[in-house]
Amino acid sequence: MKHGVRVFGALALVATLGGCIARTAMDVVTAPVKVVSRSVDLVTTSQSESDEKRGRDLRRREEQLGKLERQQRREVQRCEQGDAEACQKAEAMARDIELLLPSVPATMR
Repeated sequence: MKHGVRVFGALALVATLGGCIARTAMDVVTAPVKVVSRSVDLVTTSQSESDEKRGRDLRRREEQLGKLERQQRREVQRCEQGDAEACQKAEAMARDIELLLPSVPATMR
């Protein structure tokens, strides 16, 4: 009887450990794949992330263009009142605006 209990206990232990060993073996085999997959996810940029970045860049340039246009209007007003330095600033800002305009879509202006 004791021998039967021992055999049954050993079989139960092997069956239980067999699942653990198989699971551990599977984890060991798939671990490098999981690591590489995570690395690729961190390195690559998804389409939505690209779109978000492009949108942020466009908004930043649009804000910069608006700021330059407002400053230029103020300098033009001061220029019209006889301030020669303001005339030079307004001309410089006009050049900056010309350089920035092609990078901002017409629909955002």
